[in-house]
Amino acid sequence: MPVVVDIDVMMARRKITVGALADLVGITPANLAVLKNGRAKAVRFSTLEALCEALDCQPGDLLRWEPVSPET
Repeated sequence: MPVVVDIDVMMARRKITVGALADLVGITPANLAVLKNGRAKAVRFSTLEALCEALDCQPGDLLRWEPVSPET
């Protein structure tokens, strides 16, 4: 997948657990795990905003695009 989710990186930098972050954001730990592991098909802007507020970061700190390399 060309969009890479770096929520786990920011969580490690901020030394926060999945449970604590889920409480701050207002989502379940299971839904946060889906986001964190890159299995989500979409993310609401309100959730992204809450993640950025809780982790004191920008959306670009949580999401990045990597081009897909062509198979040779």
